[in-house]
Amino acid sequence: MLLDRFSRPLEDLRISVTDRCNFRCTYCMPLDEYPWIDRAEILTFEEIERVARAFASLGVTKIRLTGGEPLVRKDLPRLMAMLSAIPGIEDLAMTTNASRLVEMAQPLRDAGLRRITVSLDTLQPERFRAITQRGDLQPVLDGLFAARDAGFERTKINAVIERGVNDDEIGDLARFGRDEGFEMRFIEFMDVGNVNQWRSEKLVPKAQIVEAVSKAFPLKPSPEPRGSAPAATYDYADGRGRFGVIASVTEPFCGACTRARLTADGRLVTCLFSSDGEDLRALVREGDDDRVLVEHIREVWTRRVDRYSEQRLTALESPAGYDPESNRKLEMIRLGG
Repeated sequence: MLLDRFSRPLEDLRISVTDRCNFRCTYCMPLDEYPWIDRAEILTFEEIERVARAFASLGVTKIRLTGGEPLVRKDLPRLMAMLSAIPGIEDLAMTTNASRLVEMAQPLRDAGLRRITVSLDTLQPERFRAITQRGDLQPVLDGLFAARDAGFERTKINAVIERGVNDDEIGDLARFGRDEGFEMRFIEFMDVGNVNQWRSEKLVPKAQIVEAVSKAFPLKPSPEPRGSAPAATYDYADGRGRFGVIASVTEPFCGACTRARLTADGRLVTCLFSSDGEDLRALVREGDDDRVLVEHIREVWTRRVDRYSEQRLTALESPAGYDPESNRKLEMIRLGG
């Protein structure tokens, strides 16, 4: 087992397959245009597979594909089949906005994708357009139902909750998940990247989210151990499903984080809030032996000391407060989710 400086094992790899997205969600990619990564710099499927095999040899058992929006990458089922064939990979998942999932759900399932998480922050069409700045709600709902029909395991919905934007829909989103058989996961609004205008006043803390759901549906804590999962989960008392809350701000889980990230242009990043990453693309393209790649990943992980969310909470609770502008981070278009 490969451990970092705080004895956290390397178990999960999140792979950004593209920096491009067809939405411009205000909390993630609020600018209208971005300086996109040159296509020649983006890893090929074969390069992604090679890096993924190196991670698997070091103990990674779970891979999640992200973007940008992963479904804008052409021929994605081919990559899915390549990754699902890697020895040691037990779980293959993807996070998507689902706008193109109707036509892609079954091919991806047939290629080995096991789980899907869909980003959906509102059930109101006009509000959906305002949050995404260019998307329509119905194709996303259709994509969700296509995923359910394709037989994915426990399809989840991620909803970022922002005060004054969609916090009035917490109960409605929970009801939608219950009624349709999806697991809702509410996410505290975070200071990802540098341009989403994060302020603590916009935060709806986990305690208030759980309270809002419990007013509509009696709850009980989930008996399943949380392990390294980012969400704290709650079961509905009547047995009709459950929901989770990812509380990176008010209840950070840095101590249990087992996730590494690979950017679309091949940089190894060890925290969602990192300011930089380690170049793996050069090792792959310069023809180095796989042992060199594996040893470099090992070296990066064993010196990992990231605990950004814990440090942010300490600052928030201090008299001086927390200034997100003082912590420059990789933008989400380059890092992925």
